[in-house]
Amino acid sequence: HQLWDMLVRRDIEAFLSADWSMVESDFIAESFFGMHAHFLNDADAWRLQFPRLEVYRDEWLRQAAESAKVEYSEPLRDALFRVTNMRDIDVDGDRAVLHKKFNGSVAKADGTVDKLNWQTLYFCRRVGSTWKIAGFVGYMPHPLGR
Repeated sequence: HQLWDMLVRRDIEAFLSADWSMVESDFIAESFFGMHAHFLNDADAWRLQFPRLEVYRDEWLRQAAESAKVEYSEPLRDALFRVTNMRDIDVDGDRAVLHKKFNGSVAKADGTVDKLNWQTLYFCRRVGSTWKIAGFVGYMPHPLGR
């Protein structure tokens, strides 16, 4: 439950508020890194886009600000919960790998839709009694391989 709360509920709430402080403590800042798959199936094209947490934070805030400018015809919070799933979770001791998938679309007020079809593979570690994000491979196509 703590992992789902961190990677789904809190992430969505913080993103909609464009409030990084809501998720900042969810990361292991000193060793965090993130790979960007650029929605490509070819892993050779994936890049170390986020070598430090600050780089990822800036991109996350940019995306949150862009999303806030869009007028949706349905509540965005409800839509994000509807299209997000995190069923595949592997936990071994104080390590966890989680597969978070976005699969669906969100209706926009202008009649178009935002398609959300990507996935992120999170690497988490328990620090004390709290799970934290050590890194991820994100923006992979969903489903992978098509």
